Amino acid sequence: MEALNPRIAVYPGSFDPITLGHLNVMERASRLFDRLVVGIGINIEKRAMFDPDERRRLIAQSAAHLDNMEIRTFTGLAVEFVRDCGAKVMIRGVRPITDIPAELTMMMANRRLAPDVETLFMIADGELAHVSSSLIKQIAPLAGEDELARFLPRPAVRAVLKRLRSSRQ
Repeated sequence: MEALNPRIAVYPGSFDPITLGHLNVMERASRLFDRLVVGIGINIEKRAMFDPDERRRLIAQSAAHLDNMEIRTFTGLAVEFVRDCGAKVMIRGVRPITDIPAELTMMMANRRLAPDVETLFMIADGELAHVSSSLIKQIAPLAGEDELARFLPRPAVRAVLKRLRSSRQ
């Protein structure tokens, strides 16, 4: 097996939709590594707001300024996807209050599955640390463009509002 590259990192997630917290982690991780692969996990058991191609497009539009980033989709274990990308580092965006216990458990399981892959936890900056795609899905039906722009990149704001309008018709 080819050695994994420590200068490549993979940031897996559902990104349904991409939030400013996700974008903040992408921007910071892209400065730390030569290449950042954003992996859109496909979970057929979850009811998604956007299909994988739509999520890919929203991430590409929101992070167009990051020239060392690529976007892929995957199914299965995130740690296997990291290895398939030739990476040695998995980035996990965590919210300090809600995510840490589950993420630590997952990190320990991943260490057993792939001891050569390291997990790097990154917390989104300040006021973005509590933002989640689930929160967006809760507030979006009640929020307008300006309110959503506090949580989402502009391409995602437009897409979420368009999706909500079409689902009401």
